[in-house]
Amino acid sequence: MENGDETIAKIMNRPDSPPFWQTKALEEMTPDQWEALCDGCGRCCLQKLEDGRTGQVFYTRVACRLLDIQHCRCRDYARRTVRMPNCMALTPKDVRRIAWLPSSCAYRRLAMGRDLPDWHPLISASPDSVHRAGISVRHLALPFDEVPAEKYPRHIITLD
Repeated sequence: MENGDETIAKIMNRPDSPPFWQTKALEEMTPDQWEALCDGCGRCCLQKLEDGRTGQVFYTRVACRLLDIQHCRCRDYARRTVRMPNCMALTPKDVRRIAWLPSSCAYRRLAMGRDLPDWHPLISASPDSVHRAGISVRHLALPFDEVPAEKYPRHIITLD
């Protein structure tokens, strides 16, 4: 897969037509278009706790073992679902049914009929805009190995 800058440049290099996310359903997008929707916030890569009684999901500040916190990107994206069995490779069907995706998530926003926000890299043409907007977990996440699982409840946070 290409790096974020190259993918954004390739996809945005069509000034004569509306952006793909405004004209295509999630199911119609190419793999490059689908991947470009990810804003690189890292929010979905935070460890989550589920209340067994209510099913409510809570985010913690604890990052997945594979998350590069500084760049908010997976260190082994191609093999993430093999190395981390609880990691999901999102599909259009998933984003329509998964309630734990943050409201800022481009996949979720588009599935709900909303547009991308101004800070999204596809709008700003900068992969750093998500960090400048304070949406990413860059200064929030804790490395996985620093927090034992039994202490996760101490690190529950609200993202939305």
